[in-house]
Amino acid sequence: MIAEVIKNSFQSKYNNRPLLIKSPGRINLIGEHTDYNLGFVMPAAIEKAIYFAIQENDSKHINIETFLTSPEQITFDLNGKTNEFSSFWGNYFKAILKILRDKKYNLKGFDCVFGGDIPIGSGLSSSAALCCGFIYAVSELLDLGINKAEIALIAQKAEHNIGLNCGLMDQYAVLYGKKSNALFLDCKTLDHKHIPINLHGYSWVLINSNIKHNLAVDSEYNKRRESCELVVNHLRQSNTEINSLRDVKLADLNSIKNEIPSTDFKRANYILEENSRVEKMKNALESGNANKVGALLLEGHNAMSKEYEITTKELDLLVSIGQKLKGVIGSRMMGGGFGGCTINLVKTNLVEDSITSLISTYKEETGIDAEVYELHIGDGVHIIS
Repeated sequence: MIAEVIKNSFQSKYNNRPLLIKSPGRINLIGEHTDYNLGFVMPAAIEKAIYFAIQENDSKHINIETFLTSPEQITFDLNGKTNEFSSFWGNYFKAILKILRDKKYNLKGFDCVFGGDIPIGSGLSSSAALCCGFIYAVSELLDLGINKAEIALIAQKAEHNIGLNCGLMDQYAVLYGKKSNALFLDCKTLDHKHIPINLHGYSWVLINSNIKHNLAVDSEYNKRRESCELVVNHLRQSNTEINSLRDVKLADLNSIKNEIPSTDFKRANYILEENSRVEKMKNALESGNANKVGALLLEGHNAMSKEYEITTKELDLLVSIGQKLKGVIGSRMMGGGFGGCTINLVKTNLVEDSITSLISTYKEETGIDAEVYELHIGDGVHIIS
């Protein structure tokens, strides 16, 4: 177990009994690109996680190290000065510690060893797990009293400070996740509710297409944001209460269909429909309607492919192959798009046969080896006893 490895590594180096923290990765069941339009999303924490072993050291130095990926130790003094480091993860901790100092939290010296089993770059939000878990660990260790809502904002600001312009969905999933539940999150108000996943006899499986995001992703992402903003600005001319697509009704959008570019209309329409799909998914999960859940996954994927145009031919192929297998109830691309993974709802007793067939057919048609992760919905960040 990785937690034991992390704890033992800490004890062998620092001869001290650490506080142990588990900070999970996350999936998003449905609700893509709705977050920056202040809509609805439905993420869930998973069992794959980053673990932190941490303890005070009675010095004026903060030592942080990992040995699982890019092994390195980074040392900070309490004023923020640090040795040179090469690992990108050091930037997250540097940003977090600066924010905590700026907010006048009383930092002390401590040692920290971390590592985990979240596949990097797979769309499972390893950076949010890293940031939220570290802030939570420091707060618990030093009795800083930082609540989860504040942890989310600090983690988000740290990511912004190193150039990743994220919303708050990932942080809320990591912090507020609950075993066997999804999180229905309103990105406008940040109100959230746990939704029981009443799907007995079914498993969630993530399939990595192994198509990496290309250099055009950022510009394509920005184009879609611009389309959404153009529609909002157009509608604001006659209704100043409209500040985001969350405030737009389908009738509002249809009323300007002939006044805006067809691409912008299509993209805004996708956001409105995706918000509706999140609400329908909430009802389907609560009632245990697996077929409805699967249908919503597929409907969402087709909309991302044809309306928002953020999939790839490989992601479309994975979904298409799954549709032909009796064990796969539904699939869709998960994440920002232009590469990455599909999330699949599969009958548990047919997981092995279905997924083996799926990735074999994918390899035959593309020459690419897909990676498979069976997912288990777990709790948000917490102390391990």
